Amino acid sequence: MVLLFAGGMAVFAYLLTRFFGGDSSTVLTVWLSGCGVSLLLPLLLLVGGARTYRRYAVPLGDIMDAADAVASGNLDVQVEPRGARDFRRLADSFNRMTAKLARADQQRRNLTADVAHELRTPIHIIQGNLEGILDNIYEATPEHIKATLQETQTLARLVDDLSILSLAESGQLPLHLETVDVSELLEDVATSFGPEAELKGVDLQVDVEAADPVPVFADAGRLDQVLGNLVANALRHTPEGGTVTLGAASVANGVRMTVEDTGEGIPASDLPYVFDRFWRGDRSRTRAHGAANSGLGLAIASQLVQAHGGEISARSHVGEGTIFTIILPDSARSDAAV
Repeated sequence: MVLLFAGGMAVFAYLLTRFFGGDSSTVLTVWLSGCGVSLLLPLLLLVGGARTYRRYAVPLGDIMDAADAVASGNLDVQVEPRGARDFRRLADSFNRMTAKLARADQQRRNLTADVAHELRTPIHIIQGNLEGILDNIYEATPEHIKATLQETQTLARLVDDLSILSLAESGQLPLHLETVDVSELLEDVATSFGPEAELKGVDLQVDVEAADPVPVFADAGRLDQVLGNLVANALRHTPEGGTVTLGAASVANGVRMTVEDTGEGIPASDLPYVFDRFWRGDRSRTRAHGAANSGLGLAIASQLVQAHGGEISARSHVGEGTIFTIILPDSARSDAAV
């Protein structure tokens, strides 16, 4: 093949040179040039093809293999970003997607385990009390019946909380929006929790900066639930002699509400997780703080605020207290003015 190729190029060079009137040196030059170009062109095509394969085919194959792995249930797969810029961006997007899927799957597993854990204790107490009565271990006294009733109320409260949380997260929670005076709302919450605060020896205060009403277009019942969850959490972690302060003020493009306490505070390592379902800084205190502490209060508060288009955040220092801040959009201004 090489001899045939070289001979063919020699004949081509000879004929081309004769046609243009060249000499023998021209024939040699044309022959060498033709051989060089003929050999170089396939080499260039091979190098270009290999580069194209590395830039496009290989990263595309990696992403396809990773997609197959995700389809088979492996959510931990990651793709090495390489190749052309668009493929690197695609790999980065794919990796972020699988990371979110893995986190969502882990949260689902944690939710299942946490719900089972939360249900187990009251169910065992109810079962134990009823079996004890049936086996005549103790009489069906009002105390035993009351204890059993409290555990059923715990179960009902947990189911209601999970239902609210599920609806809020899916965007299907109905909101009855109206113009609400935040100042009055804070006063109502303080009145509701006043006896509990007094019993614990905690000073519950309301501090509204403006003398005029602070309106916001929202669901009064849901906002009351948000503030109630935050105040209940603050009272639970504020020792006797401490203070819980509810505040409100108009800010640019919104209304700010705060619930501040002088309690034990939250460690910096735990602060990013305070709005997660069933989060507790100290799980050993779960039952000690009462049946109402399902571990869903802050998660529900966060979802309800987001359902209003607002934001909620927490700042805390251990030993100094915690401040929860809610920012709601100031859409009530125009409605109030109409």
